[in-house]
Amino acid sequence: MKNHNQSVVGLKELRENVDAYINAVGRGRSFVVLRKSKPVFKISSPTEADELWEQVIDFTKIKKGGIKIDQLLARL
Repeated sequence: MKNHNQSVVGLKELRENVDAYINAVGRGRSFVVLRKSKPVFKISSPTEADELWEQVIDFTKIKKGGIKIDQLLARL
């Protein structure tokens, strides 16, 4: 099913007008970003992305502000 709130934007256009795109994403729009006419990533609201991700662990519950990646990797 195609998302009617999804548009295509060039990377240069995104960089030059990032605030406008942030506001649009906040209003529920999403964008596929192109670089040299090829899709490189998608930007969307966190609520839209949350449907695709499962939270494994919240490191802020272990330590306020989270933990540094080197501390995490050292314990693996």
